Amino acid sequence: MNRRLRLTLLGVGAMNSPRFAPAGLLLRCAGHSAAFDGGPGAEPPPGRLGAWLVTDEQAELRSALRRQAAARGVQVRAGDLELGEVLVRCCSVEHTSHPAYGYRIEAGGLVVVWAPEFWQFPAWAARADLMFAEAAAWDRPIRFRGGVGGHASVRAVAEQAVRHGVRRLVYAHIGRPTLRAIDAGSKPPAGEWGVEGRTYALRFAQVDEKGRAGP
Repeated sequence: MNRRLRLTLLGVGAMNSPRFAPAGLLLRCAGHSAAFDGGPGAEPPPGRLGAWLVTDEQAELRSALRRQAAARGVQVRAGDLELGEVLVRCCSVEHTSHPAYGYRIEAGGLVVVWAPEFWQFPAWAARADLMFAEAAAWDRPIRFRGGVGGHASVRAVAEQAVRHGVRRLVYAHIGRPTLRAIDAGSKPPAGEWGVEGRTYALRFAQVDEKGRAGP
């Protein structure tokens, strides 16, 4: 039996974006669902959530996210998750002075990566079928004060995604430098701009208890 993994972008903006809601993702599969990041204007639709996971537990939107999650009966957290046939692994990224994460979502041989913020391309994203990635900066990285990380540029992310064998790259944390590039008609060397509200559906084979794929 084949299943569908559905991933909907709730928002594609970096912090204080003048155009987009905060980067967020909704994962749905076989009646299960989970949210990743998001915030005001990028809330998951009504319905039961199995979890609400975040990439930065100290992010500026943490208070708003906690209130939104509490209203849905879940807690905001960073960590692993088993969601029916879907395994979500919380993986470290190099981004800032405190711990930050991305997520590797695995189902029946498929790999999807949610990594909206990082300074260095995460090696654990290699060979992903679909990757939602950093796009705060366009052609030059954004370095945080004190040299404690920052945001990789779209050009660097594109190069590294190709080098690491990512099959489909979607930019999902679009910042002001990248907005200026988009308005000027520039296109990324590889990958595509994320679209708020768009659902990316991937089919995978159901695996039985002996590890065999279904018909």
